[in-house]
Amino acid sequence: MIQIQGIPDNVHADKAAILRSRLTRDVTSFCDNTGIKKLQITIDTNNDLSKNNSNQTESKIAGNNDTKNEVSIEKRSQQYQSQPPAYNFDLLVLSETVLQNLLAAIDSIEVESLVFEKWNIKQIQPFPRIVLNFWGKPGTGKTLAAHAIANRLNKKILLASYADIESKFHGDGPKNLKAIFYAAERDNAVLFIDEADSLLSKRLREVNSGSEQAINSMRSQLLICLEQFRGIVIFATNLVENYDKAFETRVRHIHFPMPDENCRYQIWQKHLPPELPLAPDVSIDKLAKVTDI
Repeated sequence: MIQIQGIPDNVHADKAAILRSRLTRDVTSFCDNTGIKKLQITIDTNNDLSKNNSNQTESKIAGNNDTKNEVSIEKRSQQYQSQPPAYNFDLLVLSETVLQNLLAAIDSIEVESLVFEKWNIKQIQPFPRIVLNFWGKPGTGKTLAAHAIANRLNKKILLASYADIESKFHGDGPKNLKAIFYAAERDNAVLFIDEADSLLSKRLREVNSGSEQAINSMRSQLLICLEQFRGIVIFATNLVENYDKAFETRVRHIHFPMPDENCRYQIWQKHLPPELPLAPDVSIDKLAKVTDI
């Protein structure tokens, strides 16, 4: 088990995640190469290792299988809480094709009870689930669409990213992943996982360290969670080409392209409400002609 503590709350999550990943990678590699089973590292930013500073960062790696302090999935899931969706379809601007794909996905969700319960398809597929994958460039509406779907279905949404799953307690990735799915089912919430390429990318063929083994374990756990989950999962990524083929048959892909001129016009219109004071020369028609935004 690897546990890193003491990083202040005001440190950006990305920086904290990089620190945890690099520390864990290097220390795990060292232990693998030397055969060391238990190691304690104390880092004092004041360069005074003899001083017992309460703000120090400690990293402990224990090689024994101590299960006495194992956290239950119920308790672990408490760190993941769903919330009411922040957006609805009124704020979502998409091409007609993408919009129809989203509405078709919602239709399939709404008839789930009829198909699986009344028509007894659950006898064949005991874990009915809807797994969507939104892919496209940043800013094309993927996150907003996930909120809008949750709003349309009158459900809460549970937001998660790779950093929430893997880096918060490095080495506990598979357990955290299982806890996230547990929390979503507990709250009857739409589970939205951003930066999904980090989880759904190709599994490593040559495993040379403990950290690489942990990555493969987490991806295997994700496949298990998807098979057993009863609910709605939405992944979002900018790098769909990195996905493992094992996930291709388990998700429904929806591409979010860059907005065309008509969509850009509507986006500007929604972001420039009548109450907002504008200079006389501001023209939505001209703004809509600006491409690549």
